[in-house]
Amino acid sequence: MHFSELGLKAEIQRAVAEQGYDTPTPIQQQAIPAVLAGHDLMASAQTGTGKTAGFTLPILHLLASGPNDRLARVAKTPRVLVLTPTRELAIQVEESVRTYGKHLPINSLAVFGGVGINPQIANLRRGIDILVATPGRLLDHVQQRTVDLSAIEIFVLDEADRMLDMGFIRDIRKIIALLPKQRQNLMFSATFSPEIRELAGGLLHQPVSVDVAPRNTAAETVTQKVIETDREKKKELLCHLFQTRGWHQVLVFARTKHGADALARTLDKAGIKSAAIHGDKSQGARTRALTDFKDGKLVALVATDIAARGIDIDALPYVINYELPNMPEDYVHRIGRTGRAGMEGEAISLVCHDERPQLKDIEKLIKRTLERVVIEGFEQSAHAIPRPAQPPRGPRKPQAGRAPAAKTAQKPGGPQQHRSGSRHR
Repeated sequence: MHFSELGLKAEIQRAVAEQGYDTPTPIQQQAIPAVLAGHDLMASAQTGTGKTAGFTLPILHLLASGPNDRLARVAKTPRVLVLTPTRELAIQVEESVRTYGKHLPINSLAVFGGVGINPQIANLRRGIDILVATPGRLLDHVQQRTVDLSAIEIFVLDEADRMLDMGFIRDIRKIIALLPKQRQNLMFSATFSPEIRELAGGLLHQPVSVDVAPRNTAAETVTQKVIETDREKKKELLCHLFQTRGWHQVLVFARTKHGADALARTLDKAGIKSAAIHGDKSQGARTRALTDFKDGKLVALVATDIAARGIDIDALPYVINYELPNMPEDYVHRIGRTGRAGMEGEAISLVCHDERPQLKDIEKLIKRTLERVVIEGFEQSAHAIPRPAQPPRGPRKPQAGRAPAAKTAQKPGGPQQHRSGSRHR
């Protein structure tokens, strides 16, 4: 199938072609016609499947078609609301809107915490069509009466599973209560737990279901390997891998914020340009680190699980699990950062004695035994030094309320506001 067969407006097809795409991914082939037909949608899709374009492309088409064309519209209230769990994902989605809507007279804005609210208020007053937001900052705007959600025609709940993991369910219900009763609803989630299905039942009306990958399966385009070593050898082994394999763009996962900072410093000292990204970093620092990584100024980006959610990097070749996650589902999300949109990638996990239970859980979830690789000089010793027990691998405890915004506010008009130009031309 070719994008030209989906019935999208010529301006959108032109923008897609300029990005080098001609064939839609499986989720795009299924989701785009359903959204264009006005149906509610319940889509199960792993990261890297092209789901963001799967909803941004038909939404742009719908906004630019028919009697509600913005050229004939005077109202400044947003017509589309996309709710995302993290700042990084909000930025990514809004960038996708701008990329594919560049030839249309449509405005968009991403609002999230960690930056000053006043520039966002100013942009909202000028009028926008598509609003991408995190729950906490959106409710801040609602409380200050700086956003009007009464004209929302399409509501998108992106990465609903992560929303629940982060304790946003109460905020989501508050936001849904503010929306018009008559609207189109699109829900995307990597997994559909009973809690997600309950939420979908109250949100969606006779939805079209799209499932492009079996639940909790790892991307087929990612080569997965395990290097078993001792905990004390991990840092030296990681530096050795960088120096001997000529890696140039690697996303490294650490379990804690402190561990991510320490590992980034170790890599930097070894001459491997690195930065850490996690929830304690200001939004400005997180955005700079991610931009530098995408531009090739950083060789390694060391991230925690929540901070990495929503990171979308074209052709990212490698993901390294410096430490395994406690939740096996997070392993699937981690390695999904590479091997995206049909491209090949490699995921390597450094596993010590203490992490064998986590590895066993991961292999059980993905229903395969991962290939073991031995690196000479870094073999795992027969007798490991005991380590305090890890926290139980039970369900993640939801955070109370919404995530706190970082204290550091950016200057008005900075790039972190991610508002599109006055018009996409």
